[in-house]
Amino acid sequence: MNPKVDDRVPVLIVGGSLVGLSASLFLGRLGVRHMLIEKHGSTSMHPRGRGNNVRTMELFRAAGAEPLIREAASVLADNHGILQAGSLTGDDQEWLFKEIDPGGGLARFSPSTWCLCSQNDLEPVLVRCARKHGGDLRFSTELLSFDQDEDGVTALVKDRETGEHHTVCADYLIAADGPRSPVREFLGIGQTGPGDLFHNVSITFNAEQLADVVGDRRFIACYLTNPEADGALLPVDNREHWVFHAPWHPDEGETLEDFTDERCVEHIRRATGVPGMDVRITGKAPWHAAERVAERYSVGRVFLAGDSAHEMSPTGAFGSNTGIQDAHNLAWKLAAVLGGWAGPGLLETYGEERQPVARATSARASARSAEHSHPGYAVAPGTGGGRQSGVLTVALGYRYARGAVMGADPQQPAVPERMQLTGDPGSRAPHMWLYHFGVRLSTLDLYERSFVLLSGSDGTGWHEAALRVAERLSLPLDSYRIGTGPQDDLAPEKDADWAGLHGTAADGAVLVRPDGFVAWRAAGTVPDQERTLTDVLESLLSRN
Repeated sequence: MNPKVDDRVPVLIVGGSLVGLSASLFLGRLGVRHMLIEKHGSTSMHPRGRGNNVRTMELFRAAGAEPLIREAASVLADNHGILQAGSLTGDDQEWLFKEIDPGGGLARFSPSTWCLCSQNDLEPVLVRCARKHGGDLRFSTELLSFDQDEDGVTALVKDRETGEHHTVCADYLIAADGPRSPVREFLGIGQTGPGDLFHNVSITFNAEQLADVVGDRRFIACYLTNPEADGALLPVDNREHWVFHAPWHPDEGETLEDFTDERCVEHIRRATGVPGMDVRITGKAPWHAAERVAERYSVGRVFLAGDSAHEMSPTGAFGSNTGIQDAHNLAWKLAAVLGGWAGPGLLETYGEERQPVARATSARASARSAEHSHPGYAVAPGTGGGRQSGVLTVALGYRYARGAVMGADPQQPAVPERMQLTGDPGSRAPHMWLYHFGVRLSTLDLYERSFVLLSGSDGTGWHEAALRVAERLSLPLDSYRIGTGPQDDLAPEKDADWAGLHGTAADGAVLVRPDGFVAWRAAGTVPDQERTLTDVLESLLSRN
């Protein structure tokens, strides 16, 4: 490939929605220069994709964006649970669940919590944060074609405002270009899974009277089950702005044009049980619920992330969260390879780790839609049922049985039946509160830009071995001794047992990846700690 090159970057991101913008933020935090192109002229104007689970908020916490996101989400901070009702005015009402975190038990597992932030509010925050960290974000810019060889990717892009074409050369390309991904299609990557599940039209509308009808029922969503006018009602500001998801049946010949303003107004009135309510339609957008996973997550130097790699039913808000976590997994690996401290083989572990998680999570999302009788979802006979993992386990307890981990149980499912964050290789490292020079922080706050070795008080030898290995291998490896002695780096809050929480002994050690997942664990001391750490890291990073 020898075309005239207008721009040259290490990473080109195609798609500027939640996943692409998150990838930009994560890469920027790691010092990786990149360009993002998005064919639309701005971020999303539609309030959708708003459930951000605890793992996603942990990632935004590490990236310094969590306070800004919670500020943007403040209007819905007191909304919890899903209500199912025949109407808003009748007696047929039942909370499918009333609290996301009943009893506050989540605090045992994480320094963060869930956040309800609509996509149209979240994306502008991600834009600001990504640009703060050097992200070159170009809206109204469309990918026309690309080619790749052993040296990189060459993309032809178009400025949709000027019509001008130019060429971008990149070492790697991330395709975060949605469920109909042109990049995936060009690569010839197929998909597996049941396919389409149901279709909705998302209707935004204003109705001041509705706030009085809803009253103090501050739900995330209300599934309205009137057989003549079913759908899902979602608050945007708990006052006058709302969204209604109306079932759509294109397989029966129904078109988007059939959803006239008059039809939508009448449907909303019937569904809510408020005849004559003043309703003003402000927008309509179709969306499709599906369960599909790409057969491959990469070809050569091109990687799929988000909806291009997997589609999920919206119940549980797993789709965008899984995509954001894809971007986080890929970002540190790209940074490691581009930074010269990992071999290209590390990038092969991206799909090896993320694809099983997507398969398990998409199946759980579909099962949850069936459990909640999501409007528009007709469950096929003989499907669903069986024991299912809880939402928190799916969001936080997933694990990597293979990939850039050593000592993981290869028979362990990607999503176990119950939550188990005990320092097992391949699982998200445990959360515990620590003090560092009087500053309170979580263990999770240690993980972003480097590998981290945790060990006990001085004398075990792991700390010194890690320092020597980091220098000799020229790779980012931080080491912390946890204890209450003057030589220790981190003091556990309330004398908590760090070793027990991480599944090791006082003279053991735990190696955590930059993404906060346990890479390897030593149950105790070993004769040659420096050699052991060297072998582990060179294997994990494909440096052999």
